Amino acid sequence: MKKILFLTGTRADFGKIKSLVSVLDLHPDYEVFVFVTGMHLQQEYGYTLLEIERCNFKNIHTFKNHTHEATMDLTLAKTIEGLSGYCKKTKPDLIVVHGDRVETLAGAIVGSLNNILVAHIEGGELSGTVDELIRHSVTKLSHIHFVSNTAAAKRLLQMGEISSSIFTIGSPDIDIMFSDTLPSLEVAQKYYQIPFKKFAIAMFHPVTTEASEMQHYTENFVTSLLADNHNYVIIYPNNDLGSKHIIQEYKRVQNNPRFRIFPSLRFEYFLSLLKNAQFIIGNSSAGIREAPYYGVPIINIGTRQQNRAIHAAILNVDYTFASIHNALKAIDSHQTTTVNPDFGKGNSSALFLESIKKDAFWKINHQKQFREN
Repeated sequence: MKKILFLTGTRADFGKIKSLVSVLDLHPDYEVFVFVTGMHLQQEYGYTLLEIERCNFKNIHTFKNHTHEATMDLTLAKTIEGLSGYCKKTKPDLIVVHGDRVETLAGAIVGSLNNILVAHIEGGELSGTVDELIRHSVTKLSHIHFVSNTAAAKRLLQMGEISSSIFTIGSPDIDIMFSDTLPSLEVAQKYYQIPFKKFAIAMFHPVTTEASEMQHYTENFVTSLLADNHNYVIIYPNNDLGSKHIIQEYKRVQNNPRFRIFPSLRFEYFLSLLKNAQFIIGNSSAGIREAPYYGVPIINIGTRQQNRAIHAAILNVDYTFASIHNALKAIDSHQTTTVNPDFGKGNSSALFLESIKKDAFWKINHQKQFREN
């Protein structure tokens, strides 16, 4: 029985790996461990450990890696320490990490330095800001790559990765987006007490490389929402440097009847709300990945999603009040072009399972080689 350890540090990456964990946790050939850390354990961000516990996975381990004083480098160091100890106890055959978070980097470091295979989900993509540095670093520390599309696979080849280590499975959250188990809009609204017949979703995250400007950027963002006439479901940012400024600014709309603010939403409930939203505004990857599949218009603000795949339904604006305000005035008449995002067909978990069931997968060399192209 192969032991497979998944690492999750945010609600976003858990949405990406949930279907993969689920398909293996029920399989008799694999023993699955879920290492839960990061903002999952922070009350101010919704204590989303609860969402993971609802899945009833057999082996869930928690480790608090964050304090209010911690910078990203100290969070990285603390995560490495906690995960290293857990790996020595469980002795996994494979560590699975996702994306471009500091916890992801910790997982790749622990695995590669302890002779444990590391599989990276959604490498080869362009994130912008410091996230992209982390994503590409994780690629070079990982032995196996589960990518979302052919463009990402091509970039990994350009980075010297071996083609036999790259598996194109799509973006795993698409599995959940089109599953039959999503709650209805009525159920989601009742669960979160959202009274609006029509609403938009707002998600604004810190940009770590622009931390000194985040307070000003958020002031413009919130002022634009207040000057608008749409109803909004606002979801807290992630816990990167600058998030405190965003949360503080949201206090300006707390008692406004056009707004409902949440530290976090259960992923399936969020998808039901997104699917039925008038539009999504902010700088979340949900506007790049999930929204186009549902045909939801997007107002993307600033540089956080710079260089990501751009679709015709996206209005890109800068951080100024005028730019955001003008986009909001135009959004109701904005023609949402039908798009065909290249992030898979909703069968990522099946392709993932098919890949790891092959003997050749487990024979991938721990000693990485740079392959000239």
